[in-house]
Amino acid sequence: MSVPYRTSFSGKLDRLSSLIDRLKVQVDNALVSGAGPGTRGGISNLRIYSSAERGLRLVFCPSREDGLEESLDMAPAADETPLVAARITISGVGRQLINALPDCLSVPLAQEPYLDAVVTPLIEEATQPRCGGQAAFQRLCEVVVIRLLRHAMEEGKADTGLLNGLAHPRIAAALVAMHEVPAEAWTLERLAETAGMSRTQFAVTFRDIVGTTPMGYLANWRLEIARSELEAGRQVKAVATLCGFSSSAAFSRAFTRRFGYAPKKKREQAA
Repeated sequence: MSVPYRTSFSGKLDRLSSLIDRLKVQVDNALVSGAGPGTRGGISNLRIYSSAERGLRLVFCPSREDGLEESLDMAPAADETPLVAARITISGVGRQLINALPDCLSVPLAQEPYLDAVVTPLIEEATQPRCGGQAAFQRLCEVVVIRLLRHAMEEGKADTGLLNGLAHPRIAAALVAMHEVPAEAWTLERLAETAGMSRTQFAVTFRDIVGTTPMGYLANWRLEIARSELEAGRQVKAVATLCGFSSSAAFSRAFTRRFGYAPKKKREQAA
């Protein structure tokens, strides 16, 4: 079977889209200007600061739930003025991308023009509210998250994990193959061939970089997709096929081992 990997507009392997497709970005709290430690109704995890000398700085702490005001990365420097604060919640199967990020990303936008190009209109929506502002802010936050992921991958912000694997030119090809076609009958040999490596070299390199075995990663990816599809109300048999299991019974056993309850129960909860 020929696997239809997606490519970017430049024709290169698209390492993020198959994950981003499954990522859900929600702005839970209203944006504010003159932002303090929190937004209306909760703690913020995205902030934008301005400095007359150094320009704009974006801070995003995706995994932090409380105490953000105590974080040195989250707090403004002495010469910085807070412009925007928001609380962004990220869910879906693509959440593992966010889990691969550092606890906090602090990015001087003078060094990242592609991020700056999105953050500037986001600030405008916060400081110059107009009709449709909340919807525009939501969309812009989604783009900011995507560009932050790009930034983290290209800058090597993680020592191990998914982003580190996607940054590796050979391991990325195998990861994208699994992400794009989870139902394919992948074997270690086929994945190594996709990566252009020997079986042993691929297995060792994958584990060192991603932090788990290739087949372990594939099994987890399939089951995370399965849980998401069941939550959406899809039939157990259809989900088993979608995720590459030979039978509903095999799928049920694997799912129950992973999550501690049967897939039928998850679908009933969704219904």
